[in-house]
Amino acid sequence: MSASTVFDRITIEVGKMNGQPCIRGLRLTVRRVLEALSTYDSREELRADYPELEDEDIRQALAYAAAMLADETVEIPTVS
Repeated sequence: MSASTVFDRITIEVGKMNGQPCIRGLRLTVRRVLEALSTYDSREELRADYPELEDEDIRQALAYAAAMLADETVEIPTVS
């Protein structure tokens, strides 16, 4: 993953969810997606409880977390 990676499904809105990174502007944080991934036995079970979550959302949540651990700079659209 390069430093110029763009996460087009990760959004940060100052007035939503305390400015935490969310999935596509939903009230579903990247952190919650990662927590859910660790507790559900399968993605199918996860999607049953979170039907709005798409495969690309999950992939970008995981990639975003990895980028944050690697201290890489990523571009995220910010909505005021």
